[in-house]
Formats: sequence, structure tokens, C-alpha cells
Amino acid sequence: MSGSVPMELLNVSGMVLQMPEFNQAVEQAYGNGTWAKFRADYVMVVAGSTRRVLDCTDQYGALERDKNIVADLPIKYGKPEEYKFRKGSRLDIQAVSKEALILAIRKCHQTLWGGGRLSPPTAFGELCKLIFVKISDEQAARKKGEPYEFQIKTHEESRRLAERIRSLYDRQKEKDPDVFTENIKVDDSIIRTIVSHLESINLNKTDLDTKGLAFEQFMDGFFKGDFGQYFTPREIIEFAVAMMEPTHEDIVLDPACGSGGFLLYALDAVRREASEYHDFDSKEHFNHWHDFAEKRLFGIEINEEITRVAKMNMILHDDGHTNVIGWDALEPIEKLTAHHKGFAENRFTLVLTNPPFGAMVKQDEKPYLSSYDLANISYTVKKSTQSDFKAGKKAIKAKTSVKTEILFCERVHRFLKSGGRAAIVLPDGILTNSSLQGVRDWLLDNFQLLAVVSLPQTAFSHFGAGVKASLVFLRKRKANEQVSDEEAIFMAVAENIGYDATGRKTMKVVETQIEGDQKTEIQRCDLFDRRVLYHREGEDWVSEPDAVIPDSGILAQYRKFKQNPQPFFV
Repeated sequence: MSGSVPMELLNVSGMVLQMPEFNQAVEQAYGNGTWAKFRADYVMVVAGSTRRVLDCTDQYGALERDKNIVADLPIKYGKPEEYKFRKGSRLDIQAVSKEALILAIRKCHQTLWGGGRLSPPTAFGELCKLIFVKISDEQAARKKGEPYEFQIKTHEESRRLAERIRSLYDRQKEKDPDVFTENIKVDDSIIRTIVSHLESINLNKTDLDTKGLAFEQFMDGFFKGDFGQYFTPREIIEFAVAMMEPTHEDIVLDPACGSGGFLLYALDAVRREASEYHDFDSKEHFNHWHDFAEKRLFGIEINEEITRVAKMNMILHDDGHTNVIGWDALEPIEKLTAHHKGFAENRFTLVLTNPPFGAMVKQDEKPYLSSYDLANISYTVKKSTQSDFKAGKKAIKAKTSVKTEILFCERVHRFLKSGGRAAIVLPDGILTNSSLQGVRDWLLDNFQLLAVVSLPQTAFSHFGAGVKASLVFLRKRKANEQVSDEEAIFMAVAENIGYDATGRKTMKVVETQIEGDQKTEIQRCDLFDRRVLYHREGEDWVSEPDAVIPDSGILAQYRKFKQNPQPFFV
């Protein structure tokens, strides 16, 4: 070895570095390592999960920063290993905390976006491709001691590393063509940087709640503006799912699934159910929720780019992605069933959805419009005048355009089996506008209205939508079921839903307990209370996966109402 100090370590683990700052730290370390008075053979820079080790020997020029990257510092001053991370070794890849995973994903996206290098949605799509490769590599069969492929090898140029990663992607794409069809589109140096951010993390062994919250928090920032329509805030989803209480016997559909939030929280409910019946680490526990994910959880999304995000979200949660498809849910169901037999009429026991608002479906663009009942009735006259239409006579002139949210109501009805239930986010216009009385009549003829929870005007402002909306809970009526004027409806108004118009959290801490390095908080909004657990790391409290408390807020009031249904307003 040359000199008395053969290695240098620059540790910036506590700092959140942009890649230019990280590269500057690398230059500082390399400069120190090659300084005549210091002279190290290797330098290493560490920032969270991102690390870089460089060979500073005379074999490489002073400006080389690619060919001289090594997998890790050599052990006992020997030669560096070809690979650092091997299955079952002392340096196996590791599960990480929510905060560490959020940081790693954020650094990946910053690397891809690069202040405008790619558009945010394109950058996110490329990130999903590389995470897909990473997860697939972790799941590949290998013996103890064999190296993972998703890592940087010693003295491997960016070009050769990128070739390996693209080859892994292409092989997995052939095995699972439903997820991605396009090639990886970023350059070699970007692939190297992304690999450096993720190579030490074991995504498969990282807790499902941790992965879900990390991906969700990242998407919370991404799905704003143009993409706000594809993302439903967590609090709204949690509340709707808790109101419906899905079980492993349900067959669940979201026909406008966006990033997959409703599906994932339905899956989370079934995972909690599994813990009530089986030991956590047992095969029975896994089968209980995994069979549900694989066979009873379905999603449709019209935007192909967002469909891939939903699939990636499902993959991070250990599957269910094969039943998430890119399709127009308003197309004739027969065409959809021919494409994927799982999406059949009268099949689903539970629909959870936040359909797109406001857009018009026009007959000259979408010929299927004329097949909808709600395109062939008067919206402004009472149902008592509709006898001609209900007898099958075309007494009403067919509409040439209808809003998407109205058509989704009818489509949800056709997807549900008799007695099936639905939770739908709907604009208040459907519930209150006199010009839509005919739509309400149709809904009450075909559904029992179980509950309406009014949301504040600002519920979707954070994501670029200012429409006043409510959560509407329905049950599909059975054939020939008589409609009774005595049916009780639960109604509530929620003002504090856990966040404000800017997305800032507004849950109020109403109880705190601290025992040693553990802290429990009870946080409250109008919808429900949430139990949040923390553990201490140094001077900081780090949050762990949290849980909604079922017997709290409007949730508790609705459960009480169901025991003795009477007209109820909160």
C-alpha cells in the first residue's frame, strides 16, 4: 500500500444530498486521497444508502471516475471483492426504515428528473422500471454466497453495468409483459447512480407497511397538478375502506384505480384480518391475504402510465398486479371480459372508487354512450313520468354527452353482484342539483343509499381539484326488491379530515404515552382517530406504521347506526 493512511472515508450520512452535492463530496474525498501528503489507495463517500468507493492508485488517471469504482473497500488491505452484496453473507442487502426508503426513492427521482432532464411523469415511469428490476433480482433463485446482479461491480464501467441492468429488465419483461412494454430510456450514467441508491436495500424484506407508506408519501408529492386526478388522499381511502370493512371473501374492484390506493388499503384490511386468525409468520397467514391479493383484487385505469404506477405499487406490496389493467372502464363490459375474464358483470361484492369528475363522454367520440340507461332518461322530471322509458319505449331523446361520474354510477351497478356494496366519491352536484333529479331517481331505484359523508370544499384542493364532494355508500338492490320510503340513511359532515387545502396534516394529538424509547400518540380528525407508534433514534422520534381506530369518529357513529338503523345525522 502507498503511504501510511491507505484509505479515506467521508461520511455524510446525516445529510440529505442532491446528486451534485454528492458528486462534490466525491471530488473532495478523491482530492484528499490523491494529495501527496495524504495518499490513499481507496476513498469512500457514504450518504445514507448511497455510497461510492474509488480506486485512487496510479493505475487510473486523476480524472477517472468511472472505471475506478470498486464494489467495496478491500478487507484487511487486500484486493477489492468483485461484488459487495451476496445472499446470506455478512454484507447481505438489508430491510430499511420508512424514512430511509423515502430518502432513497426521492434521490432516485431527483437523479432521473435532474431539474428538467425528464418530465416528472417520465422520470417516475423510469424509476418504476428500475425498481421492478431490483425487486425481480432480489426474488431470483440463488444459493447462499452468490452475488446479486443489481449492484455495481468492481472496475465495471457504466456502459457494462447498464447493459447488465437492461438485460435483467428485458428478461423480466418477457416473463411479466403486463407490467412494462417499453425499454429503459435513461443513459448509462443515470442507471449507475440509481443502482448506487438502491443496491444495499432489500425491498422484498422491508416491511409491507414501510414500503406502502414510503411509496405513498413519495406519490403524494408527485401526484399534484396534472396528475392530481389519479391520486386519492390517504385519509379518504382509509375512511372509505374502514366503513366497508372488506374481508378475504370479498371480490373487490376499483374501476378508476389511479395509483391503486383503494386496492392497497383493502388488501391491508385483509392482512389485518389474517392476523386475527393466524400466527403472523405462518403459511396460513400468508395464504389468507396473498390469495385475496392474487384472485380477488381488481383494478382498471384508463391512463397507461398510471396503470404501471398502480402495478408497481401492487408489486411492492407482494403482488396482485396481474389483475390491474389499462382499459377504459366505461367500454362495454363484454369487451372487457373478453380481454380479461376476471372483469365480469355482476361479479364483484365490493367496489371502492373515486371516478374522474367533470369530463364529458360524447356520443360522436364514444359510441358506447347510447348503451347507458343514464344517457337515455330525462334528468329534470320525476321518475313517475318515466313509465314509457321503463317499458322500453324510446320516449326520451338520447343524450349526446354525459359526465363521466354519472356513467360510472351505472357502470359500478353493472359490475356489482346483487347485494354488493360500493363506496364512491361523487361531486355534490349529483346529490343536490335540481337538474340531476333523474339521476338521483335512477340511483335510488337501483341502489339502497346506506350513507353519505360530506367532505369539505378543500378535500381535493391539494391535488388541483376544488370540486365539493361527498363519500357515498351504496348497496345494489336485488331483482324485484321493493323500494321503501322508510329506509334509514346515515348522514354526516366532516370538516377536519386530517389535512387542509395545502396538504398540511391537521390531525390533533389528543393523547400521548411514553415508555422508555417507545411513544404512542392518539391523533384525531372528524373521520376517525389514528394510533401512531414511534421509536427513538438518537434525539428524534421516528414514526412506525400506524392504524385507524375503528371505534372512533364518524366510523364509530356509523357502526352504532348499523346496529339500529334510524335516520341519523352527525
